[in-house]
Amino acid sequence: MIVLKDINKTYYTGKTSLHVLKGIDLKINQGELVSIMGSSGSGKSTLLNIIGMLDNHDSGDFCLNDEKIEHLSEKKAAFYRNKFIGFVFQSFNLISFKNAMENVALPLYYQKVPRKLRNKSAMEYLEKMGLAEWAHHLPNELSGGQKQRLAIARALISRPKVILADEPTGALDSETSIEVMKIFKEIHASGITILIVTHEREIAAETERIIRLKDGRIESIIENGQRKKWLESQHMA
Repeated sequence: MIVLKDINKTYYTGKTSLHVLKGIDLKINQGELVSIMGSSGSGKSTLLNIIGMLDNHDSGDFCLNDEKIEHLSEKKAAFYRNKFIGFVFQSFNLISFKNAMENVALPLYYQKVPRKLRNKSAMEYLEKMGLAEWAHHLPNELSGGQKQRLAIARALISRPKVILADEPTGALDSETSIEVMKIFKEIHASGITILIVTHEREIAAETERIIRLKDGRIESIIENGQRKKWLESQHMA
C-alpha cells in the first residue's frame, strides 16, 4: 500500500537549512494499523505530510497503492488525496460555522456529489459514530470526544484506502482517548490502512507496529509480538 525508499526532506529558511528526513525506508501493507513515534523535531509529522501529499519529498521514491507519487501539482495532489486519503488531526480542523452534518459531508462536496446524496451519506456516518442527534449542532456545541468522532466520520465518508491521524488523542482526556482508539481499531478491522502519529505510549501499544523516529531516521520498529514487552520497559524507565 505505502512504500518509501530513501526519502529525504530538507527545509530552507534564508541561508539556513534543516534536513528533517534522512533516508527513510518504510513499507506499510494494506490493512495495517501502524503508529509513528518520536520526540519533537524527529520528523514524524513531516513524514505523515509527505505520505498524505500535503508536502513533497526532495529525493527518494514514494509509491501509494502502486502509483509513484512525485512532483505533483496542487491539483494532482488534491486528486490523489481525495482518492486515497482520509485525515484526522489533533485540532479536529472542523469548520466552525458549519454544523456536524455539513462538516462530515464536506469531502463529498469537493467530489461534486449532489447535496442531497452527500447529506444522506453524512447522516449515515454520523449515526455510525453515535452523533446522529448532534447533526445540526455547531462544533463549539460538542465535547472534545464528539469533535474527534466527527472528524473521523469526515475522514471515512469518501471511503479512503488510508487514514492518516496526527496526534488524534492529543487534545483528549484518557478515557476519551481509549474510546477514540477503539473506533480506530474497529475501522482497521474493516480493512482500512491506518497510520497514527502519537506521543502516547499506551496508544502506540494498541497498534500492530510502532515506527520510532529519531533525528529524521528510523531508530527502531517494534513488531506486534514485542509491543507488550516494550510498553512494560517504558513504564519501568
